[in-house]
Amino acid sequence: MSNPTLQAFFLGRALATAIGEQIEAAITTGMSGVGRFDAEQRERLHQFIEDVFEQAQSSQTVSHQDEANGASSGEDLQATIDNLRAEIAQVRVALQQYRSSS
Repeated sequence: MSNPTLQAFFLGRALATAIGEQIEAAITTGMSGVGRFDAEQRERLHQFIEDVFEQAQSSQTVSHQDEANGASSGEDLQATIDNLRAEIAQVRVALQQYRSSS
């Protein structure tokens, strides 16, 4: 290969191939990261929804037990309201944590 033009052609072709491989690897890594992030966010959202439903079901069970025990007096009603307010505060904190983590 004594022809400098031919040598430059093959050098350019090798350089273009190497750069193409590097770009392909970078894009593949980036897309993989995006996919993993999306999957993690979906899982967090799914877990958050499950937690909210569990909390609601637990509250409903407690409410039904209170009704079965005849807890409908004024004091018990105030305690139920206080419990509901506390649960709302917990849900707000969980929602705030979820928003700050995403």
